[in-house]
Amino acid sequence: MAGTFRLPTRKPKGVIGTIIFVLAIALWVAQQAGWLDGAKQAVVTNDPGLYSIDHFVDGDTIAVNMNGSVQTVRFIGIDTPETHKPNTPVQCYGPAAAAETKTLIGTNKVRLETDPQSTNKDRYDRLLRYIYLPDGTLLNAKLVEGGYAFYYPYFPFTKSKQFSDLQTAAQAANKGLWGNCHPIKKDKGGYESNVAG
Repeated sequence: MAGTFRLPTRKPKGVIGTIIFVLAIALWVAQQAGWLDGAKQAVVTNDPGLYSIDHFVDGDTIAVNMNGSVQTVRFIGIDTPETHKPNTPVQCYGPAAAAETKTLIGTNKVRLETDPQSTNKDRYDRLLRYIYLPDGTLLNAKLVEGGYAFYYPYFPFTKSKQFSDLQTAAQAANKGLWGNCHPIKKDKGGYESNVAG
């Protein structure tokens, strides 16, 4: 009498591997479709290392809310033309620089970073910081690159060469204040803007 033929039974060995594979595919599809962009932005926006803007002071100075305390922050390594410094007239491109800073930050929070070569605060008790936008843009450098700010050579900071090179390129291309103002050369390689007129 012929024996009964049976199919071999397989134990579900690869169930976990299959689940991981399916989840990986689903994650890839969600990423390609852009479904995760909002989630990523929410994580970045709510990062505890980011601070909301209390108010804008001028092109190189902002005030941020740090756990309920408003702190004035001066951008390391740059100087924008003056807009309302006491006993100083409004300088050429000052209002444009202030507007550009406000536009670039918008309603975003910012990340602040110290520099090991810089002091924590300046003589006016303002925090000295690099300002990063949520997408990683270094605002200090962006302002120099666009011709909205001068590289500030009077105090040491680690990004000094980068900012100096950005200024040289902006100056050669007549960007921003370099094409619209008559910057006055000062000692040690610094500049200041002429009076607006």
